[in-house]
Amino acid sequence: MSSPGETMLSDQDLIIRRACKKFFTRIIPMLIVMLIVNQIDRSNIGFIKAELATDAGISAAAFGLGAGLFFIGYALFEVPSNMMLGKYGARIWLTRIMITWGLVVFFTGFITSPVQFYIMRFLLGVAEAGFFPGVLYYFRQWVPNAWRGRATAMILSASAAAFLFSGPITGAILGLHDFMGLPGWKWVLFLEGGASVVIGIIASLVLVSSPAQAKWLTRQESDTLLAVLAEEDLQRNRLTASTSRLSLLFNRQMLFYCAIFFTMTMTGYTLVFWLPQIIRRIQGFSEFGTGLLTAVPWLCAIIAINLVGKVSDNYRHMLDKVLAVAILVAASGTFLATLGNPWFGFIAMCIACVGSKTSATFFWPMPQGSLPASIVAPGVALINSVGNLGGFFAPTVFGYLEQKTGSTTGGLYALTAVSVLAALFLLLRKSDFTVKPSPLESKNI
Repeated sequence: MSSPGETMLSDQDLIIRRACKKFFTRIIPMLIVMLIVNQIDRSNIGFIKAELATDAGISAAAFGLGAGLFFIGYALFEVPSNMMLGKYGARIWLTRIMITWGLVVFFTGFITSPVQFYIMRFLLGVAEAGFFPGVLYYFRQWVPNAWRGRATAMILSASAAAFLFSGPITGAILGLHDFMGLPGWKWVLFLEGGASVVIGIIASLVLVSSPAQAKWLTRQESDTLLAVLAEEDLQRNRLTASTSRLSLLFNRQMLFYCAIFFTMTMTGYTLVFWLPQIIRRIQGFSEFGTGLLTAVPWLCAIIAINLVGKVSDNYRHMLDKVLAVAILVAASGTFLATLGNPWFGFIAMCIACVGSKTSATFFWPMPQGSLPASIVAPGVALINSVGNLGGFFAPTVFGYLEQKTGSTTGGLYALTAVSVLAALFLLLRKSDFTVKPSPLESKNI
């Protein structure tokens, strides 16, 4: 792994480089596995939509509402959850979240009606609340500014990689239909939920909450890393020393982040929940084949994320403009999906997934690097929870429009329009966020 910046490094810079390399080697792989399983459990209902309609009477509108209710539970409990992370540490709290959501997914396999579906989706949001922003806050406890963009890109790659596995795995499990007298959709929820519980237990043995607790860091590495992180926090806090935490959480900058992320999640989670259905328009594929085909757009997204991973580190002064371009790419994909034959729509979905996932790569370093340390945990959680309400709004409206019109075209047009407006706002506004350089960068590493 190459260090950010120039080739000439001071002794302190070399120590930070070694410490970060150990974190990337020992902790990031576990977080990647957790993120992959998280996305699989959150989105697997998209693959069993037809089976839920048959066995539990869940219509397109009911499916959209249930998919969206996840985000209501998520939004209500996300900020408290992230505060608990600060109190108990990542090892305890992130693994608690994972084990709890695994149990909810498992018990969703017993639903028999739309009302039960609504309840379990809401409870899944409650159980999972705080997980992704908790991972971002975890980075603030471990990774200096100069390394955080690529760390975030790796995690976002994992969330996209989940769909490489989700389609084929879920499709294969659906093939267990009638095994031991159970329908395939129940096996999906039982096996994938149970796997989350097991991996959560394993993660509790791997994660380390802070550099001070990492036995695989030398004392020198731990002390130096903690000192650099403390200096970065101090720099951010100096900017807002006279401002209350409450006012910071609801100032103009926070509202800007919430609004932009709301728009991004509208597109992101519509793709998550409806992509399998859109791809099923292509005839001649089995459930497993459809699952494999569903993985292709997310593979394109992973490649794109890794190609642009360093952009968020090298162009932090203009991230809002780069973000606008990524959102326009997503908008072009959702628009083109309404045209042409199913294979043309498939290519358009690849474009939409690339734009959706790369936009997140550019977005998250903005609040991570500009918010003061005193509110970074609740601040990022608030952005994620309020913004994720787009995940309630878009699938609910999308499902309603599909049931009324028999087509996904109207929903795709609406998503395109909202994304274009958000991108134009970003391009035309004057940037007012500042990402302060870390002590490493200030010395022109």
